[in-house]
Amino acid sequence: MNKVLKNRVYKHFKGDYYLVVDIAKHCDTLEDYVIYRKLYDDGALWIRPLSSFEEEVDHKKYPNVTQQYKFALQEIPSVKDQFQK
Repeated sequence: MNKVLKNRVYKHFKGDYYLVVDIAKHCDTLEDYVIYRKLYDDGALWIRPLSSFEEEVDHKKYPNVTQQYKFALQEIPSVKDQFQK
């Protein structure tokens, strides 16, 4: 399972990075949507169904992609320890 976490950075399988802002429900269908921000260009907000955000990459369509999921959580270490001496 590819659980989506708020306030975390994800890499799209095509290479760009996004910050998950929140999870919201559609008012009519109650379907969950991911609200996320591009971490490049204008930093625009986007939404997509949670189910789409959690999907695995179609490796038949994209055979050279090694990433398992469309959006992969990125573990970004802090650099603050370098400055605490």
